[in-house]
Amino acid sequence: MTKPKSTLPLNATRRSILIGGSALAASAFAQFPNNAFAATIDADGFLELSKKLTGHSDLSADDALKMFEAFKAIGKGDDLAALAEGDADPELGNEVVASWYSGVSPDPDSEEVITYTEALMWPAMSYTKPMGYCGGETGYWADPPES
Repeated sequence: MTKPKSTLPLNATRRSILIGGSALAASAFAQFPNNAFAATIDADGFLELSKKLTGHSDLSADDALKMFEAFKAIGKGDDLAALAEGDADPELGNEVVASWYSGVSPDPDSEEVITYTEALMWPAMSYTKPMGYCGGETGYWADPPES
């Protein structure tokens, strides 16, 4: 009985096997979407990003958490992570700064005030203070302002 001969050429070298294996591995990774390895961000990361964007180092961690949750609720969590990683997105950066200065949720359909007295608009306007927020000891208004 004779052994049947294969019709396939079998001249695989070690080099061709390595090249084929590398190509197979590269094609497996090429199937992932671009954001499969996207960076993530948490509330602490958002606070650090906010400090960098606003230039204020004394931002409230509680307000940052609420603001971060509001950004995530409108689907901008991944975009914030990319911004924190260095991707340029001036519009999103402006939205973060605007939220800190106004104290209002970034959700355009929400009227939630995340913070009122801690909004950055108050220190920016040194001539005024939040309504209902005492500016000093009782009777401080009797003294003329420093010039």
